[in-house]
Amino acid sequence: MLMLGVAIIKATKPLFFNFFHFQRHPFLPLMATSYSSSPSHSPLHAPFKRVGTHNGSFHCDEALGCFMIRLTHKFSNAEIIRTRDPKVLEGLDAVLDVGGVYDPSRDRYDHHQKGFGEVFGHGFSTKLSSAGLVYKHFGKEIIANQLRVNEEHPDVHHIFLAVYRSFMEAIDAIDNGINQYDTDQSPKYVNNTHLSSRVGRLNLDWTDLDQSPEKENESFQRAMALAGSEFLDSVRFHVGSWLPARSIVKETLLARQTVDPSGEVLVLNKFCPWKLHLFELEGELKIDPPIKYVLYEDERSKQWRVQAVSVSPDRFESRKALPSQWRGLRDDELSNEAGIPGCVFVHMSGFIGGNQNFDGALAMAKAALKI
Repeated sequence: MLMLGVAIIKATKPLFFNFFHFQRHPFLPLMATSYSSSPSHSPLHAPFKRVGTHNGSFHCDEALGCFMIRLTHKFSNAEIIRTRDPKVLEGLDAVLDVGGVYDPSRDRYDHHQKGFGEVFGHGFSTKLSSAGLVYKHFGKEIIANQLRVNEEHPDVHHIFLAVYRSFMEAIDAIDNGINQYDTDQSPKYVNNTHLSSRVGRLNLDWTDLDQSPEKENESFQRAMALAGSEFLDSVRFHVGSWLPARSIVKETLLARQTVDPSGEVLVLNKFCPWKLHLFELEGELKIDPPIKYVLYEDERSKQWRVQAVSVSPDRFESRKALPSQWRGLRDDELSNEAGIPGCVFVHMSGFIGGNQNFDGALAMAKAALKI
């Protein structure tokens, strides 16, 4: 039944509020069970914090926001109460995506009110959703817990920005109705596979016979689990893969002068995703002149590649493509043209070439700089 806008489950035992209590282990999926509205307040067990969001149809931002805030020390395993009743919301410890107030000093994180224009900062200009607000204020704590360092560690800040760029910003933009591109043209295809769309499909369908608050809560619980698991996947990726790759690229950038006096050739002794890191670190470290070629070993063929760096991460044009007279040639023909033994190929566009060994690839890069 409904009382004061708060869904309450009718039961033979004490009534249960419209929320979920999650058994939590940091960065593991959360298991959901009901939690009584009359918990034991023994000296050994402090009462749970209570976090509110609206009932009814849900979106990705509040589902993710509720998941994330429960990963913090302050709101660990908080009770999630879904209601629009102002009197109920006023008494809660935190409120997300409802209530018309953004005030982090009182843990109020709504973004629907007139005049709201909060952004993430750090060069980002997309208006925040409730998930973005939670991430802005608690994201560093969540990431620091995963890294097992304090929040002031520089790696925390790097991952904080990277996760927002690659994961959170799209959720903010979609919830606020911000188009990805400035264009009046109709899209060439429909994309209903992104996270916000998949969370939206977890809402009760109009054909479902059971439209009860309890059934709605079950759907919201699944939405929290889906959004939360993908958020944690993103954090884990940046901790376990993105950050080590960034460290490798930074080390090779700092050692670039030992490869070639020009400082325009980079050698990766261990291959890793390098392109985005290179552009970011060139700006951060004020690298000038910019890198023209990156050398790395192809792990499958055990041959070395020399790849021209593009003018920007989203462009195909190279800063300095491999020489036109090499392009499209292979093996002995290429080696004779370049005057370098062991050449394997150069792509027709000049963006990449190969040699049988490191010395040959380095010779190709050095020669290309002079042509």
